[in-house]
Amino acid sequence: MRFRFTLPLVACTLAVAGLAFGISIKDVVFTTKDAGKIVFSHKVHIGKKGIENNCKACHPAIFDMKKKVTYTMADMEKGKSCGACHTGKDGVFPLKDCARCHAVKEITYKVKSAGPTPFSHKKHLAKYSDCGACHPKLFKAGRNKPVTMAEMEKGKSCGACHNGKSAFSVDECARCHLVKEVGLTSKETGKIIFSHKLHAAKRKCGECHNKLYEAGRNKPVGMAAMEKGKSCGACHNGKGLFDVKQCAKCHPVKAVNFKVSGAGPVKFSHDVHLAMYSCNACHTKIFKAGRSARVVTMLEMEKGKSCGACHDGTKAFSVREDCVKCHDM
Repeated sequence: MRFRFTLPLVACTLAVAGLAFGISIKDVVFTTKDAGKIVFSHKVHIGKKGIENNCKACHPAIFDMKKKVTYTMADMEKGKSCGACHTGKDGVFPLKDCARCHAVKEITYKVKSAGPTPFSHKKHLAKYSDCGACHPKLFKAGRNKPVTMAEMEKGKSCGACHNGKSAFSVDECARCHLVKEVGLTSKETGKIIFSHKLHAAKRKCGECHNKLYEAGRNKPVGMAAMEKGKSCGACHNGKGLFDVKQCAKCHPVKAVNFKVSGAGPVKFSHDVHLAMYSCNACHTKIFKAGRSARVVTMLEMEKGKSCGACHDGTKAFSVREDCVKCHDM
């Protein structure tokens, strides 16, 4: 009797030791055609409720190690393979939570006409947990054929949802395409800031891109060309929007302080002059933008140079007689 009790105890001990030390379990990596690589972790599953270190809970009833069988998601939804447990019941997540098994990542598309465009799986999965809403109806897993904005507007690709009803419309370009404030440097007029934020709040991106501007750096356009309707002048023509001739709306202007030897400092006010004249009345016919290396004398001004072009006693007070109007004496 003593021998009978001891033998089963030894056998049980050996069995447990075999499970602990004799059986090697490891993660299994499945490669799928349409959904990338999937990692199955034995370590995560073996201790779960319903399995509890019992390999027979899955083998060979659900997974036969002798047979190599491939199951589709449709098969799993019918209870095959992973679908036998992943039903959404008893605390086990359902199959439709695809990102729990399938690796998803943030994607950046390189768009020639609109620059790099990021797509966030994380943001979309937070709102639409069912990956089947997009895959494979709208997008195959992996690289897809590029789709134009015109096609999206007809319901293709992103446009299937981003139609202004299910989600914001694809014509709200700045919601996806990266836009930023653009700093332009002009030799004649200094730095100019173009605000995408300000313009995108009033206009659709398609009104400028790619009709007037390509995405990225464009060839500089002169003011003369703008006055003929090129570049900014296509809209800023005085009809509904300020005219490009109202230079100070875009170009930074400030008061200029001159140090004049023997006559005290002189302050030139752009604000005062802009209230009476347009910028091109002076620039660049009389003055170049920025500080000039050459100093103009009062004698030259009296002959019509520099300030004397206007301050001749006819158009404006004379530089000869009204010195104290400019010089701080």
